Amino acid sequence: MSVGNTSVIHNTAIVENGAVIGNNVFVGPYCCIGKDVIISDNVRLEPHVVIGENTKIGEGTVIYPFASIGQKPQDLKYNGEKARIEIGKNTVIREYVTVNIGTQGGGMLTKIGDDCLIMAYCHIAHDCIIGNHVILVNGVNLSGHVTIDDYAIIGGMSPVKQFIRIGKHAMIGGFTGVDRDVIPYGVVRSDRITTLKGINIIGLRRHGFSIDSIKSMINAYREIFEFENDMEQFTINLEKVEKDYRDDQYVSEIIGFIKSPAKNPICTTKPTDEE
Repeated sequence: MSVGNTSVIHNTAIVENGAVIGNNVFVGPYCCIGKDVIISDNVRLEPHVVIGENTKIGEGTVIYPFASIGQKPQDLKYNGEKARIEIGKNTVIREYVTVNIGTQGGGMLTKIGDDCLIMAYCHIAHDCIIGNHVILVNGVNLSGHVTIDDYAIIGGMSPVKQFIRIGKHAMIGGFTGVDRDVIPYGVVRSDRITTLKGINIIGLRRHGFSIDSIKSMINAYREIFEFENDMEQFTINLEKVEKDYRDDQYVSEIIGFIKSPAKNPICTTKPTDEE
């Protein structure tokens, strides 16, 4: 093990022989660093980070607790080959991120570029190649062999299929399953439309709401959202229900919520063209 000047390694951390640690590196409590790991200058590993063997981490990168970098791929074809991981400079890897090593079938390398932000719970599978200044929002899952070019942004909870290419400066909306290549500078999002399905009768019963109160909310709901795509009629319905149920606490709360200023539209029972 080689450790540079001014580096701090907590006494509970485990660093295997063969690891090389640069200058001004911080290795927090309970970190585990495998053999043949290269950690460049000014890297910070927060507590409980695991770095598997044959991993190189670029200067100034920060890795947050419980991230696991450099473990074997989740690929049944993997046969123990000595693949590796490279992480660039000034990249931030947040909590519970997993990054797997490459495989014989994919170039033996998984790579993350410079100045990337990999948010919590992302998974980067074997042989993925990620460019510089890429952002993966929380919960993005990259299958094997995915290529993402510079400055692309992948929205939260988006799975990306094997061998997909995402061009530079592309943006993927959250909750989008990516199963085709995305052109540079393109914007992609799923046709997700959230629709209202009624009043939460089971939840209200569980929390002790009376039958009469539940019936009033159901009736008011039906009256409010009848002809809802006709905004003029929707407004008329809303005003009528507000008047008819002015003494009903729960219906008044629904009305108040709908009428209050907001940045987003109200979820309705029927999708509209604007959604």
